[in-house]
Amino acid sequence: MHRMQTRAVQVGPLTIGGDNRVVIQSMCSIRTNKVDEVVEQILNLEKQGCELIRVSVMDMSDAQAIREIKRQIHIPLVADIHFDYKLALAAIEAGADKIRLNPGNIGARENVEAVVRSCKEHHVPIRIGINSGSLEKEIHEKYGKPTAQGMIESAKRHVQILEDLDFHDIVLSFKSSDPILCLEVYRQAAKEFDYPLHLGVTEAGTVMTSAVKSTLALGPLLLEGIGNTIRISVNGDASLELPIVKELLKDCGLKDDVPNLIACPTCGRTAWEMKPVVDEMESWLQTIHKPITVAIMGCAVNGPGEAKHADIAIAGGRNEGLLIRKGQIIEKLDQSEMVDRLKEEIQKYTEQ
Repeated sequence: MHRMQTRAVQVGPLTIGGDNRVVIQSMCSIRTNKVDEVVEQILNLEKQGCELIRVSVMDMSDAQAIREIKRQIHIPLVADIHFDYKLALAAIEAGADKIRLNPGNIGARENVEAVVRSCKEHHVPIRIGINSGSLEKEIHEKYGKPTAQGMIESAKRHVQILEDLDFHDIVLSFKSSDPILCLEVYRQAAKEFDYPLHLGVTEAGTVMTSAVKSTLALGPLLLEGIGNTIRISVNGDASLELPIVKELLKDCGLKDDVPNLIACPTCGRTAWEMKPVVDEMESWLQTIHKPITVAIMGCAVNGPGEAKHADIAIAGGRNEGLLIRKGQIIEKLDQSEMVDRLKEEIQKYTEQ
């Protein structure tokens, strides 16, 4: 798929932008100074495929905690900072690989200059994040409501501050809870800037609403070659985000190491308790990073036909099912055996 060319920005060992793949990121939902809990959450997200993690920096204890967190994790870390430039300096010194900070919000020019000097010295890029709900008062008054034009104008202000200091390791984001506004502003941003774009819908809500809004807004952008890194925001545990973003990238043809789980919607023909098996397999497959198609089918009408197109499949019957590999029935199973045997066959298949 054609990808829009942007500047390439280095974040630790990752390169965001250029002609590189879309990088998956998430954000910790735990206060950063709770180091052990934060590390545990990040390590779990790594297993699910998270490649870049952001933590909030509310005070100096959060900034200083970054050093120990970095020592125990394996992916680059972004420090999320607002208003206080001293927190940015402390986070950079502690080892943050990138900071999220709007330079127009940290006071006097000398504050910005101090942050930029430190970023240059430590090779740390800056993400400028424009949110529709927190636009500058005069921009909001000018346009009367959050608009794509207003968000672009806000970004230009912040970008100009950094460019005037000869700093260009910049990533931009333009987030809104309105998916149509997201779609509009990112398309405009791709024309206005050559910096990498961080895609996301902010305050997207529950798993269901986030999946719908994010797919509506970000799917078309990805298909148009727009976007260099992505976060799907979901209320609650950060682990809820990864399945959505991986599925979206896979279905857009931008990620080829994600399992494809096929499960029939069930109907009156279904004669076995299918949902618990599907739910457990969906969760377990988040730790498998191979392009395998797994089908779990509910009855003898469509089951065998659909299952033959999968790599590994179950076609269920009354409290039992047929285990199928590449269209060939290899075993008849009681329902109590299905999950364990499915996992076993998937492991065998992915190791070949």
